[in-house]
Amino acid sequence: MNMRNQWPLLPIVAGLASGLLTGCGSEDGASGGTGSSVVMGMSDDVLATDPASGYDPGSWLLFNNVFQSLLSFPKGGTEPEPEAAKQCSFTDTRAMVFRCELKDGLTFSNGDALTSEDVKFSFDRMLKINDSAGPAIMFPMLRKVEAPDAKTVVFRLKVPDATFPSKIASGAGSIVDHRQYDANGLRTDDKAVGSGPYKLDSFDKDEAVFSVNSDYKGTAEVKNSGVTLKFFHGDQAGLKKALESGDVDIAYRGLSASDIADLDQQDGKKGVDVVEGSSAEVQHLVFNMKDPVAGKLGVRKAMAYLLDRDALVRNVYQGTATPLYSIIPAGIAGHNTAFFDTYGARPSKEKAAAALRADGITGKVKLTLWSTPSRYGPATDQELKAIAGQLNASGLFQADVKSVGFDQYEKDIAQGKYGVYVKGWVPDYPDADNFTAPFFGKGNVLGNNYSNSTITGSLIPGTAAQSDRSATDKDFGKLQDIVADELPVLPVWQAKQYALARDGVYGLEYCLDASTVFRFWELSKS
Repeated sequence: MNMRNQWPLLPIVAGLASGLLTGCGSEDGASGGTGSSVVMGMSDDVLATDPASGYDPGSWLLFNNVFQSLLSFPKGGTEPEPEAAKQCSFTDTRAMVFRCELKDGLTFSNGDALTSEDVKFSFDRMLKINDSAGPAIMFPMLRKVEAPDAKTVVFRLKVPDATFPSKIASGAGSIVDHRQYDANGLRTDDKAVGSGPYKLDSFDKDEAVFSVNSDYKGTAEVKNSGVTLKFFHGDQAGLKKALESGDVDIAYRGLSASDIADLDQQDGKKGVDVVEGSSAEVQHLVFNMKDPVAGKLGVRKAMAYLLDRDALVRNVYQGTATPLYSIIPAGIAGHNTAFFDTYGARPSKEKAAAALRADGITGKVKLTLWSTPSRYGPATDQELKAIAGQLNASGLFQADVKSVGFDQYEKDIAQGKYGVYVKGWVPDYPDADNFTAPFFGKGNVLGNNYSNSTITGSLIPGTAAQSDRSATDKDFGKLQDIVADELPVLPVWQAKQYALARDGVYGLEYCLDASTVFRFWELSKS
């Protein structure tokens, strides 16, 4: 997501050009909302309650529970299914016209009818506002949205995009009530009106309170009577203490690796269980290709030969991540191991030295690694210091680490001040396209002055136009190989996703998957 880069935490839409997405699951899930309420603690903040602005994990957690999208990702699945829509399909063979028919009787939580006018309004509004912290960046391909009648929505694209259904199934596809939202500006009252399984009753700096939306019509089957989300604002120790004391039932996002490992080793003795799920969150070192040092291929290759991912995962993250050897993570269709194949898993001083010599570099390479713990978590500084230590231990580098706040960090990257810096990525949707087009397409979000004409001219457009996603593996493999050879980024790790729950709390395993959708409705408490 516009670097939905936050701190730790498949073949898709195959055949959509010819087939229909048809509904499944409950048509009135809210009727199940009779269990106990659940209290969840999170050290992330929710930065927005307005879907035209929020583009961070905390905000999308809210959107996915309060708003409906036309499509949604089922638990454990990576292929979008109808949610507010009765059915959707591409109506042309080029994947440029996508048509959806709404379900009957949809209403917002305030009683207003939800029609195609609201869907069109939601997308038009998001694109018009074009908030710098919002998801409009995901829809450069969208030419216009039409509402020919109350139940029909037609999306006309500028270029073929078979991943479009996955994009509108994400938090970016949230449908708002056109009577309750300004077409030209964001809400500023911290309120939200949606048609999802939950209503947002209150929201302030300390907590958000959600109740079950009894008028909801969709696929979710609600297993509790409400959720209270308490914010710990990065206070990891406070979140752990609240979980152990029973002040919260669940801790999600933001506990340190050492806390997770400690509680996991207790094996439930403190009344807390650790639930591990799959994740496609990744972290890379990014190289400014115009930097006088990092811009040299020999320097980048030497770093690739010296990086010991296993040591980082073991010593810094205590096993809560896995080594990453390509830009597309494991578990996502199209993944290969290009960096493992090219540079190996074990550090090689000899190969690193040879790479430097081949580029005419004979002395120690002076290098600064730039970090920002305020966005990626306190372990980020520790991680980059460990990487600098690995480089220096080879005798080939004189590397240090500097750490700045996120606002300054982003400004400095935009101005080209850093040679090497860290970036994380939480995917918008579980498709290889979301790990490649934002990084290596035109106007990439990394700000590292990298461009490759084969990638931008044929590989990204070609894979985007392919409705059979399994048919893209070869081209995504070629793209990953090019990136491994040219090294605009160096993949470091892929996160595992964790949540911790008190005894008697159930359903977390259905909230932690590669879709990144945290499903409040799956939670229950005895």
